[in-house]
Amino acid sequence: MVSALAATALTATAATAAPSPGPDHDRHAAVRAVMDQHVKEGIPGVLGRSEDHGATWKGSAGVADLSTGRKRTDRDRFRIGSVTKAFTSVVLLQLEAEGRLNLDDTVDRHLPGLVRGNGHDGTRITLRQLLNHTSGIYNYTADPELAAALTTGFPQHRYDVWKPGQLVGLAMRHQPDFAPGTGWNYSNTNYVLAGMVAEKVTGRSWAQEVRQRVLRPAGLRDTTLPGNSSAMPSPHGRAYSKLKFGPSGPSGPIQDTTELNPSWGWAAGEIISTTGDLNRFYSALVGGKLLPAKQQKELLTAVPTGPGGESAGAAGYGLGLMRAKLSCGTSVWLHTGGIHGSSTLAASTDDGRHTTAFNLNGDWLGDLGALVEAEYCGTVPPAKGHTAQRSPSLEKLTALR
Repeated sequence: MVSALAATALTATAATAAPSPGPDHDRHAAVRAVMDQHVKEGIPGVLGRSEDHGATWKGSAGVADLSTGRKRTDRDRFRIGSVTKAFTSVVLLQLEAEGRLNLDDTVDRHLPGLVRGNGHDGTRITLRQLLNHTSGIYNYTADPELAAALTTGFPQHRYDVWKPGQLVGLAMRHQPDFAPGTGWNYSNTNYVLAGMVAEKVTGRSWAQEVRQRVLRPAGLRDTTLPGNSSAMPSPHGRAYSKLKFGPSGPSGPIQDTTELNPSWGWAAGEIISTTGDLNRFYSALVGGKLLPAKQQKELLTAVPTGPGGESAGAAGYGLGLMRAKLSCGTSVWLHTGGIHGSSTLAASTDDGRHTTAFNLNGDWLGDLGALVEAEYCGTVPPAKGHTAQRSPSLEKLTALR
């Protein structure tokens, strides 16, 4: 999720070429080196998996449980945070394909009167602007009340139940970031509203729609939508956080944050999955197996997230997916997700045939971007003190949670 409350920003590191790959079993030497470095620097454990034109690679480093020392396994489930957003986007795009809504509909057409207050106006915001974060709607996870409840107040509030309408109400307390369509800013409120639209249009819950439209067609048998449940399905490791974030970074003792009520993330970030299911999902999604051609084009139409546009090195954002060009020239679609004690990234090449997924079970440091560079470019971080040379678009996108 995007906010300091659930995860630390991912730091940029330089990338240097790894040695030429050796035999097949050593082709992921760069990835293993980056995973080991994360553990050496303090992350309890790292989990990774890739599917490359039919060839599967699985890897891990560190532990799943600091108390028992159990290693992380490929079947372990974890919270994926904002990687959830692509699931929500697919639901709305499929509803558009069925003629039940149009992405150029206003929010007010489906949720009349909900987006109002302090300059917010749902009659001027489209569903497309929700999905590509050009709505200008304030991000509710930046609200001081919720931020306090989910950082320093987490032990007392970890089981709190939040309704979607309450989350939108937190956003309406604040002024919008900009007029609709005039800028770009990542806001979890956009995807809570998208989930509410799906429920209004279908008369069914967002979770039911995701299961029917995404999980079943894509064969995601290990992916779950917990709702108000704080439990993790087995098998799973533990999730760890320091919870306190200040100007100098995370502080305080490591705390076990595995059990929590994820209702505050809902359609923007509640899903639990595995590296295997995330690879299957991104292959189906980017490979065009979940949407008709028109909606697939909409999904992969990226807007610039900074001055100069994507061609100038700034990041691009589609509808629940980020576009980044790596240091070696390879372009990928990806998304990161951060929720207490769990940092996740899923990515795919343009054809959906080379996918990868990584998870860290600690959120106070880490560089998911370095893992992507290692997977697709065969690069590893240099010695400390070198000037950062990683792709500007990747650097920006992996800081979004």
